[in-house]
Amino acid sequence: MALCSRGPDLLSLPRSFLGSRRTFPSQPRKRISTRIALSAHQAPQDPGVEDGIGSQNSSKRISDQSSWESKDSEGKDYLYRLGAEADNMNIAVGARQGVIDDLFVGNFLGKDADFVFDYRQKVTRTFEYLQGDYYIAPLFMDKIVCHIVKNYIAHLLNVKVPLILGIWGGKGQGKTFQTELIFQVMGIEPIIMSAGELESERAGEPGKLVRERYRTASQVVQNQGKMSCLMVNDIDAGLGRFGNTQMTVNNQIVVGTLMNLADNPTRVSIGQNWRESDITHRIPIIVTGNDFSTLYAPLIRDGRMEKFYWQPNRDDIINIVQRMYEKDGITKGQVETIVDTFPNQALDFYGALRSRTYDQSISEWIAKIGGYENLGNTLLKRKKNNELLTFIPPKQTVEALLESGYSLIREQELIMETKLSKEYMKNIDD
Repeated sequence: MALCSRGPDLLSLPRSFLGSRRTFPSQPRKRISTRIALSAHQAPQDPGVEDGIGSQNSSKRISDQSSWESKDSEGKDYLYRLGAEADNMNIAVGARQGVIDDLFVGNFLGKDADFVFDYRQKVTRTFEYLQGDYYIAPLFMDKIVCHIVKNYIAHLLNVKVPLILGIWGGKGQGKTFQTELIFQVMGIEPIIMSAGELESERAGEPGKLVRERYRTASQVVQNQGKMSCLMVNDIDAGLGRFGNTQMTVNNQIVVGTLMNLADNPTRVSIGQNWRESDITHRIPIIVTGNDFSTLYAPLIRDGRMEKFYWQPNRDDIINIVQRMYEKDGITKGQVETIVDTFPNQALDFYGALRSRTYDQSISEWIAKIGGYENLGNTLLKRKKNNELLTFIPPKQTVEALLESGYSLIREQELIMETKLSKEYMKNIDD
């Protein structure tokens, strides 16, 4: 096979072009100008002699951490092993300064050119929107803080530390909101999942998502230097068994995934080949729900999950509601009157009181901006320089709040008494 009619001066080519281990027969050096033709079956006669060209640079590496020259015990470089892992989650590699081949990291895209890393971290949650002075129940604070700290120092403790904390209790008691307030106070950047993410039309997808989110929380600790945790809201709505509901493959895989995380919190697979150095940080998991008796029993056993029943007492409710109404000028004594008037109500009931008092003011505001017939043009299609009429919130009074409370109570009783389902399904059992 003829390489060229007038081939290039092979001895004048750079060594990187010829290859770091290409050798030539030991003959006197001379410029080759004759036609070079090699048969497909012809090979150099003496490939074992080094010609010495570029020997001064033979020990020079591309960079101190070059993936091209580092070999493992099997003679395979890092990039080969990285490519063999189908779903690699090591997001610390790529064009990042000081990690791999930073010789090629320029200033055009910045020192860290892996802009996808910033996008991945959007699954984390920050709480800038929580502005104001909110009340955190001391018992709730103590339980959350103790669980998180125990997991971060589990390697220093000579006890079995459950990875999962299950917070359960009645509806609307502020389990999620109180937890988010504690995250904000502690400076934690958590990853929050909902029950709706625990089911998918593809088998195994939710379980893989749980493991990916867990590993991403580990990367937050490693790369951002912030505390993180994985929180799953309303877990019993996604994994619980109610009546004759069907247990799907995804339910089983998610339960098995959480059990495996609790047993092996630092070795988390998402389908890739194992590497000895692939150790994740231990990330505490917090789950909320209303009835944990509907969950798979081995998942909630004491070695894996620590249970915390949250039922705020009267003092907790009064303090939380007082902070809620503080800007409205409602005193603590007036808050006690409202709480005692509507006992045995969840915390969200008292928030709904305040929201219901806005209804009349909003109706009056709609009439002032042109009526409900023109709401589409007024709210969405107005010009940028046309500002909406300022909405003035109503002045909160105890009488208005009590009136709203009685209205909500009537709605609750009507739902419980009417039960239209019996009208629509005559064969339903009592």
